[in-house]
Amino acid sequence: MALYAIGDLHLSLGTDKPMDVFGGRWEGYIDKIIAGFSVMGPEDTCVICGDLSWASGLSESRKDFLFVDSLPGDKIVLKGNHDFWWNTVSKINRFFEKEGITGIRILHNNCYGYGDTAICGTRGWFYEEESDSDFDRRILNRELMRLEVSLKAAGSCDKLCFLHYPPVYKQYVCPEIIDMMHKYQVKKCFYGHIHGIGHKYAQEGLVEGIEFRLVSADHLNFRPLKVAD
Repeated sequence: MALYAIGDLHLSLGTDKPMDVFGGRWEGYIDKIIAGFSVMGPEDTCVICGDLSWASGLSESRKDFLFVDSLPGDKIVLKGNHDFWWNTVSKINRFFEKEGITGIRILHNNCYGYGDTAICGTRGWFYEEESDSDFDRRILNRELMRLEVSLKAAGSCDKLCFLHYPPVYKQYVCPEIIDMMHKYQVKKCFYGHIHGIGHKYAQEGLVEGIEFRLVSADHLNFRPLKVAD
């Protein structure tokens, strides 16, 4: 049994937004995802850190979810900024039940146990440019509440934090999210969202006392990163 993480699969099996058009690492990315997930066994778990599908609704996402469900292991999915299919957890779960999808769970205002460790997380928020707008503040506060609900649900377990947006990037640090992770003694955080040339600006390793890893699919060459045995 092992725990893996990857983000930003950007599937488009039911829509017409294939990532192959960007060339480079994205060429033939569906086959690369299949090959990458072959490192996992049926007893393993993979956290998908947002941006799973380009679909604009659940019905449009059907082929993408069936594809992910067919990959080895159990999958835990959190929301990304492009996941416009996202709905209430109850509606998503009903959709999964209707489509016979049994290997995908949603991480949203909750946590999941993995041995003595808890899988926690939320989408997060990221100031792509300097901003003090009320809009950004409202979203950040909402994401902080969701993150705290997830971390608090883990109780005294060791906690791994999974986000879509990076709380650290270039010289930027989101102190509110960092402080929340410190409050609940998070030692490791995994995030996605960053692509292409942005990879070289991603902060990985120990920052503010927390170990960070970028797990966007193109950064990992579409092979999930093993984060725990």
